[in-house]
Amino acid sequence: MRFGVIGTNWITEEFIRSGMEVEGFSRTAVYSRTEERAKEFAEMMGAPHIFTDIRAMAESKEIDAVYIASPNSFHARQAILCMEHGLHVLCEKPFASNADEVRAMLAAAEQHGVLLMEAVKPTFAPNFRAIQENLHKLGKIRRYFAANCQYSSRYDAFKSGTVLNAFDPAFSNGALMDIGIYCLYPLVVLFGMPDSVKAEAVMLESGVDGEGSILMKYEDKEAVVIYSKITDSYLPTEIQGELATMVIDKINHLKKIEIRYRDGRVEDITREQTPKLMHYEIREFMELAKRGERQSATNTHASSLYTMEIMDEARRQIGLVYPADLPGAED
Repeated sequence: MRFGVIGTNWITEEFIRSGMEVEGFSRTAVYSRTEERAKEFAEMMGAPHIFTDIRAMAESKEIDAVYIASPNSFHARQAILCMEHGLHVLCEKPFASNADEVRAMLAAAEQHGVLLMEAVKPTFAPNFRAIQENLHKLGKIRRYFAANCQYSSRYDAFKSGTVLNAFDPAFSNGALMDIGIYCLYPLVVLFGMPDSVKAEAVMLESGVDGEGSILMKYEDKEAVVIYSKITDSYLPTEIQGELATMVIDKINHLKKIEIRYRDGRVEDITREQTPKLMHYEIREFMELAKRGERQSATNTHASSLYTMEIMDEARRQIGLVYPADLPGAED
């Protein structure tokens, strides 16, 4: 599969390096707004084609699929443009700025008969399969608790007066979109859409959230999520049942998973997996496209939409509005 990449940052570099270890992957084209950066990145990554016009890349017939890792506020329009030209799209999380944009992306995928998948990589890992296949051992599940708090390397610049993309609302960024989604997406894959959402956050001077917490209610269980880009946390994630509790070291890495039973027994259900979790999502994406599938059975279109709807409601409650949310934003 011939991939073009949109975005020339560290995550795109990781994607290409991981992809080159997957059979059938071809690094074919790089898009950047500037020719200098496109050439620099393409030479570093060994891609033969560069583009500074995204429409020209979509129309070029040089690629079969795109990996989108541009700022969040560009995801929807870039994905839709590529799908209109018959390209399969693997789009970094979060899928878009809001649920309306996600719905437009899903409609485009359906209309043009292409594969569209959100690149939330932990849910493709063998250890996530271990979680799914062992949930029944917990008895009736009563609580999902997930923590993902990572002090951002860009926060020091922010405190010094430089607002980089990570803390700029113009790019639909902030802690919820960047960090909190790692807690929310697995929740939705495992348990679906909650009945209610209650959110709180610490807002920063730029207008985005630095950290926050979300309490969600299901008919017979609750979910508690905490996330941050301005503090660190060393808490594990837990799925608590009436018979046992599943303890997950890091919800965004899934390196170690145990079940701790009420009688004192501890069962290690960790599975062997590569630390390069991108291998699994790239392989999944390529296999789906080869089979003519239009969505993943794991990172489904519904899971992506539900996760964004939760984040929309959380943002509504904490007062976080992006330019992309405003009428006429697409113009």
